[in-house]
Amino acid sequence: MQDKKSSLNIPLLIFILAIVQFLHIIDFMIIMPLGKEFMDVLDITPQQFSNFVAVYAYAAFASSLLAAFFIDKFNRKYVLIFFFCGFTIGTLLCGYSNSYPSLLLFRGLTGAFGGVISALVLSIVADSVPYENRSKANGFIMMAFSVSSVVGIPLGIEIAARFGWQAPFQSIGYTSLVLLLTLYFILPDFKKHIVADTPKQNPFHVIIRLVKNKNQLLALLFSFVLILGHFTMIPFIAPYMESNVGFSFKQVGFIYIFGGICSFFALPTVGWISDKFGNQRVFIIASIFAIVPIFLITNLTAVPIYIALLVTSSYFIVSAGRSVPATTIVTSVVKPEDRGGFMSFRSSANELALALGSTIAGFIVVENEVDGSLSNYEYVGYITIFFTLVAVYLSFKLKKTE
Repeated sequence: MQDKKSSLNIPLLIFILAIVQFLHIIDFMIIMPLGKEFMDVLDITPQQFSNFVAVYAYAAFASSLLAAFFIDKFNRKYVLIFFFCGFTIGTLLCGYSNSYPSLLLFRGLTGAFGGVISALVLSIVADSVPYENRSKANGFIMMAFSVSSVVGIPLGIEIAARFGWQAPFQSIGYTSLVLLLTLYFILPDFKKHIVADTPKQNPFHVIIRLVKNKNQLLALLFSFVLILGHFTMIPFIAPYMESNVGFSFKQVGFIYIFGGICSFFALPTVGWISDKFGNQRVFIIASIFAIVPIFLITNLTAVPIYIALLVTSSYFIVSAGRSVPATTIVTSVVKPEDRGGFMSFRSSANELALALGSTIAGFIVVENEVDGSLSNYEYVGYITIFFTLVAVYLSFKLKKTE
């Protein structure tokens, strides 16, 4: 909940947090449409490319796990500023690296700080917005993904085409510097989650409380499985479209433009529908519908670009249909005073799932030495479908405790 001394209203708070998410998401996402460019310019294999995604996530997993022990003890405003500062420095270092080893190192550094940002943003939203309206708020926060897809990714691709692959990271880094000042001077204090006169606890009590709470463990497993399936498939969508379907480097941006536009309208709509008809019901329906575009994307051959864009855009829509209710479901299994730590554990679990998914895909997908096409992507699709169904099953087990 907001502190009384703060005059910041909820819409402005959501807007600022959405910008934080926008920069964080675009920094992570820009790697994927540049995949073919990295493989060509740096002369690396598909597995080495997947390491760019994986190292970010593994570092984010470790830092999120560590942050869970102390994140609820401090003012969320200053914790967010600290991690966003580290994220900014890491992104700028990526923008001035010039080799595979250095970029791999700096992606890990960026992930170590960036991985906690989403947990902090969602914790602030959950602390500030009542449950009955939270899906709408989460939907607007998640619209940062849509804006990054429609504006950020195509712009990043254009900047990379004109000035080299380092330029998008430089642009994100310097923009983040400006936002840091905004966070410091405009964001209010968020510390009502700190319970007064509570005795200091051993950090491992956080884990003990989590392990004893079956509902929270199931929520972490639910989130882990959902992300594992999603990011087994996601890293190679752009390289596959470029190598196998016939997209040019610049045309890859259309995937994110049209998909982002669909998400832009789908996210707030799904948020409203979820609040009205139930988060679990909307999640299950969207997950079942997701199976079709997952299968089609991972089995596409050379087809007209408009057909491929219809398929990829439909996946963006059903992804929005899953992510909004899934996030609201997960935030409702924990009390406010424990939410930051739990959400950090959740972020850590998600990052581990993301890293494992990217690593798995890197081992499965191989490049044809003759024509540069990618093989075995269909098996990645089958894995994604399997984990989608597992997530649906787990959603039946979760109980709202808020």
